[in-house]
Amino acid sequence: MKKHTLPLLIDAVIVIVFCAIGRRTHDEANALAGLTMTAWPFLTGLVIGWSGTLALYRDKFDATLLIPTGVVVWLSTLVFGMLLRVLSGQGTQFSFIVVATLFLGAFILGWRALLPVVAKIRARP
Repeated sequence: MKKHTLPLLIDAVIVIVFCAIGRRTHDEANALAGLTMTAWPFLTGLVIGWSGTLALYRDKFDATLLIPTGVVVWLSTLVFGMLLRVLSGQGTQFSFIVVATLFLGAFILGWRALLPVVAKIRARP
């Protein structure tokens, strides 16, 4: 498995879980089709963030860094996800934007913030 595959999968799972929780909370039907419809804007934003970070930090890219990778991926997932939702006629109420900002930030940034802590704990004799 390539070095960046697992971090990308973690980020993608976070986005899918966020969308699945949202759909479940609102008792929306058509499970798979609905999840796909809800998730694609955010997954596209995620890919844009990953691609942008890879392009900008080509020689120094580290998928596990909180800054810049985590921040760029989080913000592009959020911003492009919301823009694509608007362009595709999906809702972007203020409360949804707040929840998306907090959830995606907590988890996309959170796992990266925990890595150094876990590494330090594992390095103890």
